[in-house]
Amino acid sequence: MESASARILTGHTQACEVDLAVRELHAQISQPDAALVVVFCSTAYPRPVLAEALQHHFGDVPMIGCTTAGELGASGYQTGGITGFSLPAAEFTVATARLDGLDDVSLDAGQHCVDALLAQMPAVTDGQERFALLLVDGLAQREEPVAYALQRALGRTPLVGGSAGDGLHFGRSWVYHDGAFHTRSAVLALVSTRRRSRVFKTQHFTHDKERLVVTEADPKRRRVFELNGLPAAQEYARLIGVPVAELAPETFAAAPVVVVIDGTDYVRSIREAHADGSLTFFCAIELGLVLRVAQARDMVAHLDSSMDSIRAGIGEPDLVISFDCVLRRLEARRKHCEAALGERFRRYRMVGFSTYGEQYAGVHVNHTLTGVAIGRSGDE
Repeated sequence: MESASARILTGHTQACEVDLAVRELHAQISQPDAALVVVFCSTAYPRPVLAEALQHHFGDVPMIGCTTAGELGASGYQTGGITGFSLPAAEFTVATARLDGLDDVSLDAGQHCVDALLAQMPAVTDGQERFALLLVDGLAQREEPVAYALQRALGRTPLVGGSAGDGLHFGRSWVYHDGAFHTRSAVLALVSTRRRSRVFKTQHFTHDKERLVVTEADPKRRRVFELNGLPAAQEYARLIGVPVAELAPETFAAAPVVVVIDGTDYVRSIREAHADGSLTFFCAIELGLVLRVAQARDMVAHLDSSMDSIRAGIGEPDLVISFDCVLRRLEARRKHCEAALGERFRRYRMVGFSTYGEQYAGVHVNHTLTGVAIGRSGDE
């Protein structure tokens, strides 16, 4: 069996009072020599009070985190709580850094951030694996340049992450680093371990043939005014067969759109419809972009198939850090498969949060589950 000092610990709480919630989480995931603690928090908690409680209970342990559109873990989908995990220093080496001012992020800024992390890490030795975790403000609308800049600087080290959320309010989202919550910022953690790991992306959609061409848009705001030369909401509603008045997050979750690049589907999910007939997206859009409405396959069966492939490569995972689009949660609710997915979260030891977007290998996507599966200890 693995030693007590080399355990990955996971936990969750739905306590409403801040100090009680942090104490409950601390009791589950605190360990004497933690390389990193990661927490995913509901925006229901007052952030300054939560930050103070995290510092008080966890002390100087390296910690990162973010606010969510819901949490997920062994208890399934949860709302209004905190979920998290800790990695033991006996088997993990971690360095963290924060990128502020995402409006002006550049390739140089990404390189500087990664160089600073590499300077804190020992060289990778035989038998070690390395990956990078990204948590980024999901309402700054800067995930594409951030993910691209960091992945370019990381080279062959795979990047995976999620966009912080704010429930379904879309007000403000935050990342946690250095004992405080920050907005319009991103946090990067570089992780080395001798355990086997697998960075992954999975989505359960195939696309239709009929096209939606973006003919009028404001790319900076991710807002589309016309599709195929017609009001965007009207044309999208026509294709999916619902009245414009019924366009809502649940509708978008049931019928996302995809862009096809080199034969691969990348989901470009819609965030909201506006009174002027325009649509705001979770991902970058541009004039001339060709979109197709996607059709969903069975979510539960597809997750099982994806995890079977991962387990074939690294064995039974000890932890699957999971960045799961909030639209998947809404789709699961509509299809009444939340309980079945929750049972899979427990079975596969998945811990994570519902996101406003996901990152994989330098690309920002939607309606997708990305993450990293970490195998069991070599001592086990």
